[in-house]
Formats: sequence, C-alpha cells, structure tokens
Amino acid sequence: MKKYPKTPSFNLSGKKALVTGSSSGIGLGAAIALAEHGAKVFLAARNIRKLKEVRTYIESKGYSAEIVSLDLTKITETAEKIEALGPFDILLNSAGQARHSKAIETKTEDFDAIIDINLKGAYFLTQAVAKGLIATKQPGSLINISSQMAHVGGIDRAVYCASKFAVEGFTKAMAMEFAQYQIRVNTICPTFILTPLTQKTFDDIDKRNWIVEKIKLGRVGNIEDIMGAVIYLSSDASSLVTGSSMMVDGGWTIG
Repeated sequence: MKKYPKTPSFNLSGKKALVTGSSSGIGLGAAIALAEHGAKVFLAARNIRKLKEVRTYIESKGYSAEIVSLDLTKITETAEKIEALGPFDILLNSAGQARHSKAIETKTEDFDAIIDINLKGAYFLTQAVAKGLIATKQPGSLINISSQMAHVGGIDRAVYCASKFAVEGFTKAMAMEFAQYQIRVNTICPTFILTPLTQKTFDDIDKRNWIVEKIKLGRVGNIEDIMGAVIYLSSDASSLVTGSSMMVDGGWTIG
C-alpha cells in the first residue's frame, strides 16, 4: 500500500516551556497557547502579582503553570534559576522594552536600558536554556520575540531597531552552532500589536492611521495573531526550521 504523508503533531504534551514577559501582552498570549497545547508552562516576569493572575486563569482551564520571578538584566541570577528549573524544551522570550526618541536625542541611559534587556538579556537567556538542553542531550526550540523593526528602520526607533537587528544576528549564529544538538533557534517578528502597553499609541488617531496604512492587510495586530506562530515554532511541525525570522507583520516589510 502506498505510504501517504502525515501532518506533524502540534501537541506539546510532556514539554516544559519557559515564557518570559508572560505577565501581559504577547508573552501572556504565548503562555496560554503553549498551555492549551499540552506544555507545562513556567511563567516568568518581574511582576509576580500579575503572574499569579495568569496562572490562576491557566489552571482554571485545566492546564499546568508555575511561576518564576525573573529579571533578565541579572544575568548570573537568571542562569542559576534556569539551571535549577530546567532543562526547558521550549523557550519563548517575550521580555523586552522600548524607549523611543529621535536618534540625535538618544540618552546613554536609555540606550543601556534597551540593550540590557532586549539584547544582552535575550542573548544570555537563550544561552542558559541551550546549556541545559546540551547537558542533558535533549532537542529543543528556542524562540525570541523580535520585531518587524528588526528588518526595517523606524523613525524615533534607532535604539530599538539596533537591539532587534542584533537579536536576529545572534539567532542565526546560535542556530548554526546548536543545530548539531537538534536545538532550533528562531524569532517571531510582529508588527504593531494592540496590547495594554501599546494602547496609548493606538489612541492617537494620527499614529493609528499611519500604522494601518503601512500594514498591507489593513489592520493592526492582535495577540491572537502571534499565538499560532508560537505553537508552530514550538512543535514538531517546524522540525526543519531554524535560524529563521517568522514575519507576522501584515505585509509591512514587503515594500
């Protein structure tokens, strides 16, 4: 009998997933999506109160979640916690920050704050999770939330763009190094996503119109738009995908 192909599984049962920035926004959506698909989710952020609310919601749906207090700017402390709690089959790093200003007005303290979490924090977090997998000879999927601004320039976003372009760079380099261990490293690059943190931007009608005009599909992004990408890159469905940037930008960057 002819052998027909079978759709790879999106089921994440038995997997441990670390989700940073999971107290709100994209990280929260990613945590819910991973839990719904069977992963045991470790919710990580600095705001424990909000994490408890997220855990309560996830557990109310019959899924599993634990809380981890994590500040990615504290490199050594973060690595120690990852080593103690891991290894993690899945990393979804959504922790990040933005401080927008004209490039000519950038302050060194703002530059340092953005680079410390968006680049340095993301780099050493990815390293820490990879170390745990390599030590135990386990495959894994490591995902950093990047941005469409990692592929184009943006007015008032020189530092933010610099940090995200750099994330794309180390993602490709780590993907090359870790491939021998069957550890995949990718990014997800969203457009402007409507979250509590971005609500102020969308409340400005001129800014909202400018954003929608740039997005070819004619609408802003929602958290739900990212959740499917998270599951795809976390699961066996993407087992041949590494060093890639998954654009979820409504066509912003195509021209």
